[in-house]
Amino acid sequence: MIDLTTTYLGLKLKNPIVPSSSPLMQKVDNIKRLEDAGAAAVVLHSLFEEQIIQESNLLDHYLNYGTESSWEAIKTFPEQKSYNIGADAYLEHIRKAKAAVKIPVIASLNGVSTGGWIKYAQKMEQAGADALELNMYYLAADAAQSSRQVEQMYLELVRAVRASINIPLAVKLGMEFTAFANFAQELDQAGANGLVIFNRFYQPDFDLENLEVVSNLDLSRSHELRARLRWTAMLCGRINADIAITGGVHTGEDVLKCMMAGAKIAMMTSALLEHGTEHVRAVLAAMTAWMERHEYASVKQMQGSMSQKSVAYPAAFERANYIKVLQSFRPPI
Repeated sequence: MIDLTTTYLGLKLKNPIVPSSSPLMQKVDNIKRLEDAGAAAVVLHSLFEEQIIQESNLLDHYLNYGTESSWEAIKTFPEQKSYNIGADAYLEHIRKAKAAVKIPVIASLNGVSTGGWIKYAQKMEQAGADALELNMYYLAADAAQSSRQVEQMYLELVRAVRASINIPLAVKLGMEFTAFANFAQELDQAGANGLVIFNRFYQPDFDLENLEVVSNLDLSRSHELRARLRWTAMLCGRINADIAITGGVHTGEDVLKCMMAGAKIAMMTSALLEHGTEHVRAVLAAMTAWMERHEYASVKQMQGSMSQKSVAYPAAFERANYIKVLQSFRPPI
């Protein structure tokens, strides 16, 4: 019997597939269907900082950042009248989800300032969330602001939230950091129990006919997994925080790659939006079939087996791999 169990943020999970934060999670029926299909846990759609600010009337300059940073923001909050649904409704949604399913329910906060975050992190814990994911986004557009100042802002927020709650804390990040390995280590030391890498931020485009800035949704594809695998493989065994991979997870093979790189779970959204909640069942079947063919007894057996600390040539994950790829290319004559 293949053992698919894993642990993430101290939570014992029946397998490594966790649907990530998306509008799918706004309906409890969808969460129930995901559980029935085999999902090991779910991350709820995000409570955006803008909602907290609107509710408390604490308007500050952070209101202008990140409102189109992700598909969640674009789809859920296109106009003020449609996104100001109130933070209390989110807390009630946690309670309903917890009452409806047996799998862990992870709450999500999206923003960058402390503001009402500590207060609502505590309220999410009280509402029954099994863990909290900080979905952090900040557009560093101020030329006077250094990369170190941006990192310090993130670290201060993690420390503040970590000190205010008892449930596990994960931090979801983009990849736009100068020295990500060092920053990951500092987040670990600041109290993050898990790192979710990497968020997919949706960039605006220009409509040349109407001279407008437009936002388009492009679902992820498996090739986007490569950067996540590389960084997971390099961080595995070098930080205490668990690593979750998100962005580009579509197939059973994708999940297996995540495990071998050293991730504890593989998160997916685009594949579920494209194929429906039953896709979880298909991915689990593909994983199990591959493991049986290759005589793997458990997920834990493969976790980290292809990380930088485990492979024969660790430099494959660093500059040597870059040189090798360039040298291998043969242009057509």
